[in-house]
Amino acid sequence: MSKYWSPIVSELEPYVAGEQPAIPNLVKLNTNENPYGPSPKALEAIRHAATADLRRYPDPTARRLREAISRRNGVSADEVFVGNGSDEVLAFVFASLLKHDAPLLFPDITYSFYPTYAKLYGIETRTIPLREQFDIAVDDYDIPCGAIILPNPNAPTGIGLPLPEIERLLAAHPDQVVVIDEAYIDFGGESAVALVPRFENLLVVQTFSKSRALAGLRIGFAIGQRPLIEALERMKDSFNSYPLDTLAQAAACAAIDDDAWFEESRGKVMANRATLTRQLQERGFEVLPSQANFVFARLSGRPGADLAARLRERAVLVRHFAKPRIADFLRISIGTEDECRRLIEAIDGLL
Repeated sequence: MSKYWSPIVSELEPYVAGEQPAIPNLVKLNTNENPYGPSPKALEAIRHAATADLRRYPDPTARRLREAISRRNGVSADEVFVGNGSDEVLAFVFASLLKHDAPLLFPDITYSFYPTYAKLYGIETRTIPLREQFDIAVDDYDIPCGAIILPNPNAPTGIGLPLPEIERLLAAHPDQVVVIDEAYIDFGGESAVALVPRFENLLVVQTFSKSRALAGLRIGFAIGQRPLIEALERMKDSFNSYPLDTLAQAAACAAIDDDAWFEESRGKVMANRATLTRQLQERGFEVLPSQANFVFARLSGRPGADLAARLRERAVLVRHFAKPRIADFLRISIGTEDECRRLIEAIDGLL
């Protein structure tokens, strides 16, 4: 507390990011980073861009990147918004599209930045409980509201919604913005971008941090019909006219066009996920069905906090959430084959 703080500061409950410790020989499976690194073409683009005149500001419209994203997704460049990671994009979304007289709806177990943003921007919210199986029931959102935001696949559960269910949700709420947060969509889900031409109330948010392995550059984007994108642009230009630096724009343009690397990288992650799921189940874990680059698992009779702490002692880092209903679960990022093997060896040493 400080007498110099604005009143809102003392009321906030800031988002807590995953730990980034300096532990020798660490198996780091706590922040859902891509274990295989970015496209070599993205790295080369960074090297080339670094020889440019960096005293100049980057393109404030990120035109080349928006065009590359639009080509990939079959939309107009005017229907694409980019920002410093999907978290910044979401911050603009909350501020410009989700504050209304009626409450914003999102799941009770979901990305924990949502309530942080809602508090920051003074948005009334109502959480909708996940079903007993930890999946989202679209019919539960058939109530009066100002807007809806859902991650698909959900985090931290990893469970995805099929596209027809998202279409039903959009059709049921024609007067409300529905945001589908697709940070993990490339690991087995079906993107809602295909529905954008038909639904003016749909905004889809994605990131280069996961499947494109560019978390260190902070690149996110949104796709929606022009009125929604214009709202984000107006908010961004009232905050920071330059959304992405020169190196990030160059790397993202190269990464999104490297289809061969993309398919190989995500294919290996999904194969490792299937193997790790089976190995955990063989050891008595309950593993929720995941379409993300992580699994959500618990072991009966073993508190999640204790298991996470014991793994950390063995230089294996996973994510634990001390929250109702999920306190015994661990969110385990999918690593390389060797990292997954070391995780299983550490678990075997504890059982």
